[in-house]
Amino acid sequence: MAAAEAADPQLMLGVGLIEKDTNGEVLWVWCYPSTTATLRNLLLRKCCLTDENKLLHPFVFGQYRRTWFYITTVEVPDSSVLIKVTHFSIVLTAKDFNPEKYAAFTRILCRMYLKHGSPVKMMESYIAVLTKGICQSEENGSFLSKDFDARKAYLAGSIKDIVSQFGMETVILHTALMLKKRIVVYHPKIEAVQEFTRTLPALVWHRQDWTILHSYVHLSAEELEALRMCPGYIAGFVDLEVSNRSDLYDVFVNLADREITVAPLAKEAMTMGKLHKEIGQLIVQSAEDPEKSDSQVIQDISLKTREIFTHLEPFSEVSSDGEKLVLNFEALKQRRFPPATENFLYHLAAAEQMLKI
Repeated sequence: MAAAEAADPQLMLGVGLIEKDTNGEVLWVWCYPSTTATLRNLLLRKCCLTDENKLLHPFVFGQYRRTWFYITTVEVPDSSVLIKVTHFSIVLTAKDFNPEKYAAFTRILCRMYLKHGSPVKMMESYIAVLTKGICQSEENGSFLSKDFDARKAYLAGSIKDIVSQFGMETVILHTALMLKKRIVVYHPKIEAVQEFTRTLPALVWHRQDWTILHSYVHLSAEELEALRMCPGYIAGFVDLEVSNRSDLYDVFVNLADREITVAPLAKEAMTMGKLHKEIGQLIVQSAEDPEKSDSQVIQDISLKTREIFTHLEPFSEVSSDGEKLVLNFEALKQRRFPPATENFLYHLAAAEQMLKI
């Protein structure tokens, strides 16, 4: 097998099993290799089996300190060999963002556990994928790691859906992402939060950076501390209490009510002008074109984004140490852009670390 193919599966970090027994107790039963107590507690919190509301979420995903987690949960049918278990969750941790890939693999692991009632077969399959990138089985389905391209995962969400919900206000999200601001998204349903948040980084396609995505966050001390260490982020919550936590966001999206709010402290950097109106109109026109696919809309936004960076080029110069491009603010001021455009370009230079220290 080619080295490149064998290298890809090394993105997986671990596999774990959580069970809910007939007494209603939820336990972390098994994992390979070992995991930390902090991560174990976090994953118990994320798996829906510990929820009071008894709602089953078949698949959730998120990130904690650069470790991605993917959790598939199933109800145990009466015919299964698992007599004392009512539900269980299979947890995969990995270094990469690829929900479709890990949903497919965890479903296979679930089928194995339902059939055999022992983690041994799961571990064998996990090691097969880790070392060879493939696991095959007649009755439980086959999985080939290289079938799941990262770029496909980046394009899986729908920008058109976001624009159909927010119209011209989508430019607020685009601006916040360009300036690496903190975006918090709320909806009571985790599936809605995850679908919406996973799509947002595509608005700044030139960065292709999904590490800013934290699609499932609880208001727990260690999760919020990890979030605060990120300069800009997209964080998804199902707890409405987050709306009162203005220390966590520059832009708050109430997905349930279709409302976007800019926090008072972020208003100056987020002032909208003629340039933003142009960008907003382009986004809406492109997204409303029935002939265009989501990836074509992303391409249109990306071309407009590149155009914005060309505005900065004439005012950029090499820093005194010759290491990077920095903004010549005096030259920018002399160009006499409208105040909102000048303000935006200045804050964009700050986000791209182009300001002279």
